[in-house]
Amino acid sequence: QVQLVESGGGLVQAGGSLRLSCAASRLIFSLNAMGWYRQAPGKQRELVATITTGGSTNYADSVKGRFTISRDSAKNTVYLQMNMVKPEDTAVYYCNVDITGLGYRWGQGTQVTVSS
Repeated sequence: QVQLVESGGGLVQAGGSLRLSCAASRLIFSLNAMGWYRQAPGKQRELVATITTGGSTNYADSVKGRFTISRDSAKNTVYLQMNMVKPEDTAVYYCNVDITGLGYRWGQGTQVTVSS
């Protein structure tokens, strides 16, 4: 069974940085599109960023210029570098990965809290 293991969340002050990671374990199939979503309390889950197998990226307007998504295909891992974070970035962050033959899978989520 494929598992998506997220790490890197925590408490950070406004203006600081965090790096989230999401690694696929027990994987024998290839990964296609990968992305990060977030859900704040009382709000719907929203797209943060996505990256294709070719490296094309897409970002929510709210994070453009501050966040960077990247991937290491050899390690089956996707990253989210979060710089200049704001209190409104506080949310549970989820990775979402399209796995060949299995479809889209979600990670368990990692909490990011930005203090003002």
